[in-house]
Amino acid sequence: MWLSVTVEANADHAEAFSDILMETEGVISVSIEDADAGSPAETPQFDELGQTPAGLWTHCRLIVLFERVERAILTARLKDAFAAAGFDKTPRYTVAQVHEQDWVRLAQSQFVPIHITDRLWIVPSWTTAPEPDAINLELDPGMAFGTGSHPTTRLCLEWLCENVQPGLSMLDYGCGSGILSIAAALLGAYPVLGVDIDTRALEASNENAARNGISGIMRTAHPGEPVTGTFDLVVANILTKPLCTLAPVIAPRVAPGGLVALSGVLEQQAEQVIEAWTPWITLIPGAVRDGWVRLEGRRPP
Repeated sequence: MWLSVTVEANADHAEAFSDILMETEGVISVSIEDADAGSPAETPQFDELGQTPAGLWTHCRLIVLFERVERAILTARLKDAFAAAGFDKTPRYTVAQVHEQDWVRLAQSQFVPIHITDRLWIVPSWTTAPEPDAINLELDPGMAFGTGSHPTTRLCLEWLCENVQPGLSMLDYGCGSGILSIAAALLGAYPVLGVDIDTRALEASNENAARNGISGIMRTAHPGEPVTGTFDLVVANILTKPLCTLAPVIAPRVAPGGLVALSGVLEQQAEQVIEAWTPWITLIPGAVRDGWVRLEGRRPP
C-alpha cells in the first residue's frame, strides 16, 4: 500500500516543489497536471505544430506517491518541502491510500473489444474476438494514441468502412498505433502509408501491422521522409491547429477525385479547419460524436 498526496500550486511554485519532493525521503513519483482540467479554463499543453509551448499551467495539481509511513512523519516531510519551495503558508492537500494491484491487468481490463460496424471489430491482442467471421483488427496500442474507443478514432473508422474499396490507396497522416492504416488495409486498401512524428508510434504501428499480417500492404514513414504521389483516400486524425498548419502539406496528397476525412476537431473549431483547407478542397461536416466532428471532402478531378 502507498499514499497519494494531492496538492494544488501555481506555476511559480509547482516546478521547484516537484524537484524538492523528488529528493524527499519516501517519495516514489511526482506528476504535475492542469488543476483546471475539464473546465473552460483548461489550457492545452501539447507542443503542436504552429504553436509555441505555453510552459506550466497557471494552476497546477501535483500528485505525489509516497511509500507508506505514519501520518505524523508524512506531515513533517511535506511541511519541510513546502518551506523549501517557498510557500508563504502551508497549502491544502489531501491524502489517499493506494492499494497494490495488478496494474497491467487493470489497464487491459479497460480496453475491451469494440464493435465499430458489422464488418469491423477492434480486438485487444490479449482477448478473443467476439465475432470470428467479422474483420477483427488485433491491436496493442503500446505508447501510441489509438484504441478505437475515442470518438475521433471511431468517426474515422466508420468513414473507412463506408469508403474503402479494394485496391484504393490510403494515406494516414498521424497514424499513432496504426489503427486506421491497418483497418484500411484489412478492408482492402492497397497500398497504405502511415505517417507520424513520434518514433514510438511508428514502432507500435509496425508491430500491429505484423500482428495483423499486413506488413506487405502497409508501410510507415516519418514526416521528414518525402511523402510523394497522391492517394485515393487520405485520413488525418490529429488536432485542429496541426490540421490547419499542415493543410498545404496534406491536401496535395489527395488524388484528383480522391476523398479526405479529418478528425480531432471539436464542433466549434470546424470553421477554422474548413477555411484553412478552402484553397484545395471544400470540406463539410460529415458526422458528429460527443462534440467531435468529422470533416469530409473530395478533391476536384
